[in-house]
Amino acid sequence: MISLFLRAVDLISKVAAVVAGLMLIAAMLVICEMIFLRYVFRAPTIWQTDFVVFSATAAMFLGAPYVLKTSGHVGVDVIETALPEGPRRVVGIVGGVLGLLFALMMTIASATFFHEAYVNDWHTSTVAAITLWIPLLPLPVSFALLSLQYVAELIRRVSGPIEAEGHV
Repeated sequence: MISLFLRAVDLISKVAAVVAGLMLIAAMLVICEMIFLRYVFRAPTIWQTDFVVFSATAAMFLGAPYVLKTSGHVGVDVIETALPEGPRRVVGIVGGVLGLLFALMMTIASATFFHEAYVNDWHTSTVAAITLWIPLLPLPVSFALLSLQYVAELIRRVSGPIEAEGHV
């Protein structure tokens, strides 16, 4: 049962990473289109800047669970690697619990912000006046996924290596 949960969370994190990659590609293509329109045709760009900012930001957050899964984040681990196995495990668990608490608080805060934007029909202050709940949706989703990935990583640290795929 635990192994199924871990595989499911890892798969969801991989799917979110693929979506994040596609969003970055879309942002890159829109930047190219925006430059082409602006400097070749001298045409105004209305929605492109908002799209690029929101999609790149969403990609960053949606990619976070996969980065955690693969230990791809930048970290200072000099003290942790100098410790013997037992204390290193404890430090990893404490770090995972603190990360989980942060991710849970951000899930609640971003879900609240998303809900307010949805209920109050907020729009961006730009010319495009994009409905704000749409670009805010990836925030609570990504922090919820990050919380799940932290739970999976904590299970791995507490119970030992259930699956050896890329985990310490």
